[in-house]
Amino acid sequence: MTSILYLRAIGHEFPSFLALPEAEGVIARHVRELGEADFDRFDAILVPAHIDQRALASHSAGLTRFLNRGGTLVFNGHLVYPVLPELESFVPAPGGHLDDLIVERVGEHPVFAGVEVQDLSFRRGVAGFYGRGANPPPAGAVVLHRLKADGSPLDWYWERPQGGRILMHGGNTLWMYVDDDTSAARIGPQLLCWLKAGIHQGA
Repeated sequence: MTSILYLRAIGHEFPSFLALPEAEGVIARHVRELGEADFDRFDAILVPAHIDQRALASHSAGLTRFLNRGGTLVFNGHLVYPVLPELESFVPAPGGHLDDLIVERVGEHPVFAGVEVQDLSFRRGVAGFYGRGANPPPAGAVVLHRLKADGSPLDWYWERPQGGRILMHGGNTLWMYVDDDTSAARIGPQLLCWLKAGIHQGA
């Protein structure tokens, strides 16, 4: 079985994302049920946007240990609490007009292969679902998407010098698109395939 932990936000139902064939073997657990042993048991941790960050930040030492031994953290949402010491708090993008919310791709990643950037800029005809600001990337991170108007880095990928890797999305949960009828529906299954490939390769 693939060693992936999905941290469930309190009061939220299981997303249909977890019913995907690619999600076989993923373990779901409420963030407040986390134990220190979980950071040694799993190879990847998925964090949705509406997680209790205060509860998660109480496990900062465990998360650091998890990453140092080569784990992969996928984080969604506006970072407010000090979940990891090397991560900075969310910075809202200036402006709120349509042109300020257009997304552009500046880096390639398997999770976004075949996903049209137009389907990120607009969802059901509305702009701004994907991101309205950024969790600032640390030095050495690769920016994948940004807001075209001001350059806010919406997504970035970082291979930590101390070990492990972080895929950061500073907006609504990436797998919320899984039931959409656009190319953005590819993100959820491709994310799981990417995680499993890295685990199998020992990355």
